[in-house]
Amino acid sequence: MKSSNTPNPGRSARDAKPTRPTDDGWEVVDRVVFPMEDRSATLPLYAIEWTQPRMNRDEIDPFDDCYSIDFSAMNSSDMTRLINASVRPVANVGSEVFAIDGRTEIRVHAGHAVSLCTYFNAFPAGYWRRWTGVDTVRFTAQAHGSGMVTLMRSSGRGLLHAVEAVPVRSPRGFTHISVDLPMTDLLDGGFFWFDAHADDACELRIRDAAWSVPVRARTQAAPTSFSIAITTFNRPAYCLRQLRTIAADANVRARLDTIYCTDQGTDRVCDQEGFAGTCTELGTQLTYIQQANLGGSGGFSRGMFETLKAGTSSYTMLLDDDAISEPESILRAVQFADYCLNPTIVGGGMFHLDNRTVLYAQSEIVNRNNMRTLPAVGQRYNQDYAQFPLRDQPHLHRRFDSDFNGWWMCLIPTHIMREIGLSLPVFIKYDDIEFGLRAQDAGYTTVSLPGVAVWHQAWHAKDPQRTWEDYFDNRNRWICALLHSGKPTPQLLYQMAYNDVTIGLRLVYSAMHLHHLALRDVMRGPRYILDSMPTKLADVRKAREGFSDTETRPNIGDFPAAAAQYAATATPRPMKEVKSTGIRTLVRTLLGNGDGSGDTRPEIAIPAKEATWIAFRGKSSALVTSADGDSVAWCRRDDRLFRTLFKRNMFLARVFLHRFGELATQYRGADIASVACWASIFDDQPEPSE
Repeated sequence: MKSSNTPNPGRSARDAKPTRPTDDGWEVVDRVVFPMEDRSATLPLYAIEWTQPRMNRDEIDPFDDCYSIDFSAMNSSDMTRLINASVRPVANVGSEVFAIDGRTEIRVHAGHAVSLCTYFNAFPAGYWRRWTGVDTVRFTAQAHGSGMVTLMRSSGRGLLHAVEAVPVRSPRGFTHISVDLPMTDLLDGGFFWFDAHADDACELRIRDAAWSVPVRARTQAAPTSFSIAITTFNRPAYCLRQLRTIAADANVRARLDTIYCTDQGTDRVCDQEGFAGTCTELGTQLTYIQQANLGGSGGFSRGMFETLKAGTSSYTMLLDDDAISEPESILRAVQFADYCLNPTIVGGGMFHLDNRTVLYAQSEIVNRNNMRTLPAVGQRYNQDYAQFPLRDQPHLHRRFDSDFNGWWMCLIPTHIMREIGLSLPVFIKYDDIEFGLRAQDAGYTTVSLPGVAVWHQAWHAKDPQRTWEDYFDNRNRWICALLHSGKPTPQLLYQMAYNDVTIGLRLVYSAMHLHHLALRDVMRGPRYILDSMPTKLADVRKAREGFSDTETRPNIGDFPAAAAQYAATATPRPMKEVKSTGIRTLVRTLLGNGDGSGDTRPEIAIPAKEATWIAFRGKSSALVTSADGDSVAWCRRDDRLFRTLFKRNMFLARVFLHRFGELATQYRGADIASVACWASIFDDQPEPSE
């Protein structure tokens, strides 16, 4: 397939040059920056008021986490002390403490102090110590006014201490600060940062603060460059915003070859007002491609494919079209990769777009027994850095190792792509996970680097099990298991049964049917997966028709009013009791003949947040709103259909596990993610309609 590339008049002038080593053999790899937009929503990620640090018992005593609390032996005073010990005020970023005077300048008001031990401005020294040959880091800054700049560091335990305090007595102009910090005591993690204290009678201004490393430790020939791959489908406004953000950052563009923007939609980015101006501004740094909808894997693979074909970039940065980028993160990923001892995938975290200080995930791993993802050891999902700043969270100072990184932001060396190929041609879901595992199996590491992140729409507005996406989620997870699990495990069979049970008890029978189709398609082999890629979405949409859970309406009033509203008022119970209740509910459903097809009105209305299997117990039909709040379905119980679908899927699951070894050999030998395979896919697609 030929690309529809927007002609560009030439590269526009930029007001920055590529970051190059200085005359003394040091290179800036991490600038201290501050937000220029959405400051009120994001500032705690950059700078906070300094407060006296506190030490937790578990930082010193490793056995502190080994003992349970005997709540029955506690009185009211003991409970109060326990709660108060963990209460911390929300990070203060008030204007009475400091002000942001520019992208790289902060002003601390007289008598106040700030700490830069924050997500975006603490230097991740532990990661540099583990994955690069850097043994010393240099901090430099310009300071003006009167006060103290204190260089700080932490260990993997989260223990904090000062390295050097630099007095500032420069009322007439800026003075230069330079401090070298050795990379010691960092194998388990740790950060470097600075705190700034202004004297009572004078402000203190800090600008152009940066962390530099010795050029001799660089493993990539300088200067390297990179391309960006963005894929979009009918989100033109979001995509254009992403292009504008990159176009406006001179430092990023100084290292950028081109942005491969692959538009697979019908509502095109090129038709947006302002696109022509952005296109002109980017010049040859934008390659706009139109192609048929091949999903996220097809869009990202197109950008990776074009990068390899051009042969000028050292890396490809994958960026979601609807993410909001911190441009400095892009540079940090590239510069970290330049110093890694071996070719390394460098990923970034994902902050919630609707709650900008909450980090959904930074480092994730995969349980290969059931192919489910979970936070890295010691991590957790949804960390709020406004309520719990980095400095006050010792467990976040350790180094976290990843198996993969989400493709909301991920830098991949071209060397790795040449060796292991591109994304699996699986449309959506699990393409990023599988690529990370494939790279890991080939001996390449994924590092999810703190200080590198984007803001992206959170998953709580989605429920894939109630949409066509559930087919791809399950099919691709099973393919991933065939490629990267040694043999089928009881956990995998349990997970397959658990998926059917939980959605069936929620009356989402269409998803059970999609599981049936997914298993059959996986067992048809890799050639079928490849050949059906362009048409499978339409097939899946068609397969969902006819189920009550798919017959949605835009308004609740389009259905009869429910007889009751669901309220989750049950008394919390131990996990063992909840599981026991679930098993009893499943048995009753398998043996029952419940049928809500004759209901003249829904028995209960269930909001999306409460739509767990518990809410549907004993109900013949329910009015259920979608996770995004834009539609509603009248789900009707059909125990006989549940039994039929459950038995069919368990039969197919047993066949799948019996054929696991044979299928694994087929999929591993097919090499459907190869560059040559993707070249044939792109060539076979029809020209995009004008």
